Amino acid sequence: MPFRIRDKPGAARSVAYLMLAAAPANFVTCIVLPTSRPLGWVVTTVVVCTFLVTGGLMCLRRPEKVPHAWWLIAPFFATALITTLNQLSNDASTGAQLFYLWPVLYSANFLSRRLMGITLAVISLAHASVAFRVLTTAHAISDWFSLTVAFALTMVVVYSLRRRNDTLREVLETQALADPLTGVANRRSFDSELSRAVAWSHRTDSPLALLTVDIDYFKKINDTWGHAVGDRALQQVAKALCGTATGPDDVVARLGGDEFVVLLRTDRMAARRAADDVRAALAEKDGLPGGPPGLSIGIALLPDHAETGDELVKASDTALYEAKSGGRGRTAMAHPASARQNVDRVQPSRTSVA
Repeated sequence: MPFRIRDKPGAARSVAYLMLAAAPANFVTCIVLPTSRPLGWVVTTVVVCTFLVTGGLMCLRRPEKVPHAWWLIAPFFATALITTLNQLSNDASTGAQLFYLWPVLYSANFLSRRLMGITLAVISLAHASVAFRVLTTAHAISDWFSLTVAFALTMVVVYSLRRRNDTLREVLETQALADPLTGVANRRSFDSELSRAVAWSHRTDSPLALLTVDIDYFKKINDTWGHAVGDRALQQVAKALCGTATGPDDVVARLGGDEFVVLLRTDRMAARRAADDVRAALAEKDGLPGGPPGLSIGIALLPDHAETGDELVKASDTALYEAKSGGRGRTAMAHPASARQNVDRVQPSRTSVA
């Protein structure tokens, strides 16, 4: 997106440091060093420095209060400030133009490619306005072309490093939030999604279903056929569960061992159908020596059986325990009257029994 900020906290710090550093630099350049200081010049400089300090502190301490547009126009503001100082001081030296590196680096780090291109074009024109006024034509052309190319190459290098870092961060985030064996969410990710889903349910007054799934006799699978077969069984179950969680906000997670959970933004009947669909999908799988694994499933819903995320997990766990106690290969729905003791046992269809 052209008007999106890649890292707003980082952008806020960068703008804050620039403005806080620019204030004393501007004061020294415009008041301390010049031998002649007209009153109007002094007043203007003080106003600009005050704005820089105030704006820098605001960006540093209260960035959430700063309009989003400011982070987009910050490099253009910096370019205008640098150009104005260079024009007033008739300074077209390379050292003076190096201050343009800040908007170059800021754009390459935080803005879209489109805004990067616009920033580079504005900086190039700004420098040209100084160089062609102060220097000879031949010298101005050489200086303008060299700095424009240098700034462009700097943008390319920084943007390439930014893309590489973004890719590495995405990989690390995926590894931190996904189960490495099955590819579904891990417990940490599930806890976060559960909190978000519960808040959605309360806000919209909509049902939220949690299916807790255990593989029947999983230890026996490992002991009989080996852990490699057990891992394949886990992967098959995860794939079948993902096939039922088709909503954009549905979540499948592996909590550990052979325990999975499925978070569905749906009602009671759809949750029961999802449990049957998982068994039907597994029944079609082959490739495991002992055949497709059987499942015990506990279902609980919010608000029918719980009011909070923790209560929903406990209610679903209780329903799962009842399903396993009833002979395994079953689905148990928590009862509204008592999610711990009373459950509606739902026998799976003949074809779905593992």
